[in-house]
Amino acid sequence: MAETDSPPEKTTVNIRMTETFLDDLDGAWEDLGFNSRSEFIRHVLRDALKHPEFTRADLKAMLASEVDIRKGRTHGSDEVKEAYDLDGPDRSGDE
Repeated sequence: MAETDSPPEKTTVNIRMTETFLDDLDGAWEDLGFNSRSEFIRHVLRDALKHPEFTRADLKAMLASEVDIRKGRTHGSDEVKEAYDLDGPDRSGDE
């Protein structure tokens, strides 16, 4: 393999976290099908750099939604329309 074709050199970075957080992290990468903790952390950091427009609140809301979906705590459009009385006139603006 030519020198230009070699993968970039990797550097080890050490971080400190609580055991509880590490347990959560380990559960996440395994559940999501990553091959290793490092692969998962690189993916998360790369995603954060690519999408800096997401705030912490946005990310927490997305995570909460994902948890609701996985636990079956979702509602169909008909249920939402009924709950918020949205079965009235067409709201599409095409009237």
